[in-house]
Amino acid sequence: MAIKSLLPSAVTSLAIVAAAAGVSLVLYSWNLPPFHGSMETTNDAYIQGKVTAIAPQLAGYVVDVPVQDFQHVKKGDLLVKIDDRIYAQKLAQAKATLQSKVAALTKLARQRASARATVESRQAALESAEAALKQAKADWKRKRALQQKGFSANSAADESQASYDQAQASVRQARAALVVAQQDLEATIADRQQAEADLEGAGAAVRLAEIDLQNTRITAPADGTLGQIGARVGQYVSAGSSLTSLVTDTIWMVANFKETQLPGMKTGQKVSFSVDALGGLVFHGRIERFSPATGSEFSVIKSDNATGNFTKIAKRLPVRIAIDAGQPDTGRLVPGLSVVASVDVASAPLPPTSALAEAEPQKSRVALP
Repeated sequence: MAIKSLLPSAVTSLAIVAAAAGVSLVLYSWNLPPFHGSMETTNDAYIQGKVTAIAPQLAGYVVDVPVQDFQHVKKGDLLVKIDDRIYAQKLAQAKATLQSKVAALTKLARQRASARATVESRQAALESAEAALKQAKADWKRKRALQQKGFSANSAADESQASYDQAQASVRQARAALVVAQQDLEATIADRQQAEADLEGAGAAVRLAEIDLQNTRITAPADGTLGQIGARVGQYVSAGSSLTSLVTDTIWMVANFKETQLPGMKTGQKVSFSVDALGGLVFHGRIERFSPATGSEFSVIKSDNATGNFTKIAKRLPVRIAIDAGQPDTGRLVPGLSVVASVDVASAPLPPTSALAEAEPQKSRVALP
């Protein structure tokens, strides 16, 4: 009878112990007090990469698409080719205009030389007219003096006076001709400046036409893997229309930790993370830098805590994590994959190193299993 009376109490105690052990196990698994240690974990983390949208800078019909979906390409590889006949003719037209501007400038150079020679000729003519005027004036003074003394006839004095007047007119005419020649030279110089500006404009038009012709060949801006190809041969595309996307080989991770998890977290601390798509395969990295603001501050519609009832919600701060290079299977990591990241905030930051996945990108991406 005594043993039977003790059974209910023993069962009750065992149940209490089992319940306490279960609660403790849950608290330990979730890293909650009193088992909260130095390891901070978040499943709000994702692999990130540089995804570039490929779009044309001009309009035209697609004539060649030599790549396929999810193909790995090198920098400079041809992705899409647009019909270049119109742009080739525009380039030829621009080059012809440039040649005409060069010819016009050459012609103006000859005209300038001719105008300069005309100025020099007019200057010499003026000097000759001034010398003739000086001689006519001296002759007129001598003959007038002889006439006044009665040693010369009046006709000789009159002829001398006429020659003197004619010499003065010749000087005025030579001066006017010199002014006209100088103005012609200045006009030629101004025309040359205009021609030089036209030549530069024609050269710029040629360069722009060359750029447009080059832009008919849409090439890969960097090494990486293509997304789905949206261009088809014969399709008309306009400037800015989406053709495909390029995911470069450079990857990193962004983990969004709660603000309550940030104390003790420093740049350089080691991070371990498992990837859901790879069956929980574990990789390693280190904290590279912290976001300057929480994710809510970058949202389009921000919450206004000054209105209505306030409920405190822990915000998350994005943390950029560099992936250590040289790890097996890092080529299977692609942007967008979900990961679970863990940081030991009690650990000391590791010394800086350049052996990161961003500094040493993977050769190519491989399909997930």
